[in-house]
Amino acid sequence: MQHEHFEPLRIIGADRIGLSPFLILCDHASNALPAEFGSLGLPASEFERHIAWDPGAAPLTEALAARLNAPAILSCFSRLLIDPNRGTDDPTLVMRLSDGTVIPGNRDVTEAEIAARIARFHDPYHRTITQAIDAALAFGTAPALISIHTFTPIWRGEPRPWHAGILWDRDERLARIFLEGLSAAPDLIVGDNEPYHGHLENDCMHRHGTSRGLAHVLIEVRNDLLASEEGVAEWCGRIAGVLEEAISDSGVRLGLGTVRR
Repeated sequence: MQHEHFEPLRIIGADRIGLSPFLILCDHASNALPAEFGSLGLPASEFERHIAWDPGAAPLTEALAARLNAPAILSCFSRLLIDPNRGTDDPTLVMRLSDGTVIPGNRDVTEAEIAARIARFHDPYHRTITQAIDAALAFGTAPALISIHTFTPIWRGEPRPWHAGILWDRDERLARIFLEGLSAAPDLIVGDNEPYHGHLENDCMHRHGTSRGLAHVLIEVRNDLLASEEGVAEWCGRIAGVLEEAISDSGVRLGLGTVRR
């Protein structure tokens, strides 16, 4: 997906920063590329796959922002260009091969070209998150960071049993709330650091959550469950319900996500 006029990110509810106890993030919201990158040598069909973005993550993020009256920051570029959920020293920052697909436009990418992508796309996204957190803290709010991702129902030929996964590393405050809250539904299988582990040095949650002592969680929803408006609404209700219950409990369970005056 190519676009002539390109912004690296978009913000929903900027006027809610500091007023809401939450900041919602969506690292892989888009499969778009600036026009000058063409298609990175790939057919259009590859941009519908998870290698290009997290299908369903953007509408779920938008729904949560509306339901919770919370600010959200979403990337506007495909992870095939550069992955905002990786540190700048991570070898998978720009993928040459992803889930069996060679990325021709990345195959011979130079360090200078990677640096240019960092400056144009990766840095503005993270700078905006940092600025939003700083603004919330200045207002007296330590925002809880909610990162929305999706995963494929099948990986390397094997079905994945989970409906959702809760990823965390050193800080389990929000993770435990979600593991308890979502697992209360008997028909849901919720992964604890599945289908991925929450420890990834210098990823988005490490950079903005762990390093700053903010409560945070990365929520993975199986992408086929978000293929319809009804599915998005259902999962928005589940996730928002857990957060609303946590906040209503005098903020005690949420800890640093509470509004402080």
